[in-house]
Amino acid sequence: MLQAGTKAPDFTLVDQTGAEVGLSAYAGKKIVIYFYSKDNTSGCTRQAQAFAGEYGRLRELGAEVVGISKDSAESHARFAEKYGLPFTLLADPEHTALQAYDVWKEKVRYGKKVMSTVRATYVIDENGIIEKVWPSAKPDTNAAEVLEYLSAKERD
Repeated sequence: MLQAGTKAPDFTLVDQTGAEVGLSAYAGKKIVIYFYSKDNTSGCTRQAQAFAGEYGRLRELGAEVVGISKDSAESHARFAEKYGLPFTLLADPEHTALQAYDVWKEKVRYGKKVMSTVRATYVIDENGIIEKVWPSAKPDTNAAEVLEYLSAKERD
């Protein structure tokens, strides 16, 4: 897992509308990037809905939200439409960002070794430096934890 204080790896991926989006598009802005396994699965859906619910407050704190998984742009478009997700979802079928952010890991499922996405969240500051990492984000609490962290920083 990448550590706070390190430069965030750049990437360019396709969003749910088919547009190419790179980390550089967020230069000068705080960005919350959350990595998740798969559209329309129970935990990933709950996490996306939680970020959608806190989206307005996160934006008020100056943060953009981006979700990244290995799903296709088309899958992301259906997922975003179905749940009214107001933020960007990026498709990473080649695992470019997943590997760069060290969230593409070997896991054991049903006795077999498989490669899968670790649910993790990064807050990247306006200068492209990783500010905070949740290496094992929980779908039901992650958005609230990010909001709490950013709110506390705002008060400082």
